[in-house]
Amino acid sequence: MSGDTLLDVDDLRVTFPTRTGLVQAVRGVSFSLGRERLGIVGESGSGKSQTGRAIMGLTPPQAEVSAKKLAFDGIDLLSISPRERRALRGNRIAMILQDPKYSLDPVMTIGRQIVETLRTHEKVSKAEARERALAMLQAVQIRDPARVFDLYPHEVSGGMGQRAMIAMMLVTGPELMIADEPTSALDVTVQLDVLKILDKLVAERGMGLIFISHDLRLVSSFCDRVVVMYAGKVVEQIKASELRDAQHPYTRGLLNCMPRIGFERHPLPVLDRKPEWAA
Repeated sequence: MSGDTLLDVDDLRVTFPTRTGLVQAVRGVSFSLGRERLGIVGESGSGKSQTGRAIMGLTPPQAEVSAKKLAFDGIDLLSISPRERRALRGNRIAMILQDPKYSLDPVMTIGRQIVETLRTHEKVSKAEARERALAMLQAVQIRDPARVFDLYPHEVSGGMGQRAMIAMMLVTGPELMIADEPTSALDVTVQLDVLKILDKLVAERGMGLIFISHDLRLVSSFCDRVVVMYAGKVVEQIKASELRDAQHPYTRGLLNCMPRIGFERHPLPVLDRKPEWAA
């Protein structure tokens, strides 16, 4: 663990009521995070995104969220008021959502959205907010920040939209960033650019980062530690550098399913799921 503990999650559970009964989307998830990069990996439906949303306080109102401990910098996130939670969200804790096309407001310019985020949490003038927004757009390597500032989300590419989303989430200087598959809608070269930006900003600002993804190879190359989830549970926690030595059969199965250069493997192995993994 690098640095002080920013986030403590102990026995987190998220339950949704349905017509056929209760569904446990997250079942007893526990981990801690310092000023480091933590990857949460698993297939679709494993509870990764719901874990991130529960930390942010973005779980739908009909769901029940419980935990023995869910604390950010010593603040009990489950006992504070909705107003206190809103003051944290977008300010000290921020979340980059999957697809900027659906996360950015289509009827507001990119610059106005970034300024609104900043002025919601800090008492700054419009002129200062604009300057900081332009500086943040430049920090995420947008070449002509002044031009992009006045564009609408549909007028920019997917990669530029994702950079604008990162700028909006970082403009308040958060201590904890949750990135929910921030590169899934991007091509490989743009993916690498976005990861370099995140890596640089995390290092410069000393933030904690939770990187949620289904791409095990991407997570292992980018993060310091990896949490592997299956059916709403954590099945393994391991250092990213030691991922090849993973012990759980699900993690090993995921690694085995990935193609390798120089190896003739046809057809690729298919993961053989065991009922006891979800028990």
